[in-house]
Amino acid sequence: MKNKIRKLLEDALPLVDFDSDFLFSELDSLGVTTILMMLSDEYDIKLEATDATPKNLKTLDSIVALVEKKLSEK
Repeated sequence: MKNKIRKLLEDALPLVDFDSDFLFSELDSLGVTTILMMLSDEYDIKLEATDATPKNLKTLDSIVALVEKKLSEK
């Protein structure tokens, strides 16, 4: 799942370093919105603005954990 999410997000946001330990600090509001929308569409989960926290978007691993959490709540 991590590789699939990485590929999806790297294609949409090629200037963002998804290996960064401080990924959230590299994102602007459009980048955050893009991530939430793409993951919502790809995994048929509901991601809202309240999910766009520095903790959830800190690293690629935390993004994967967020998706897994939302999938388990379906």
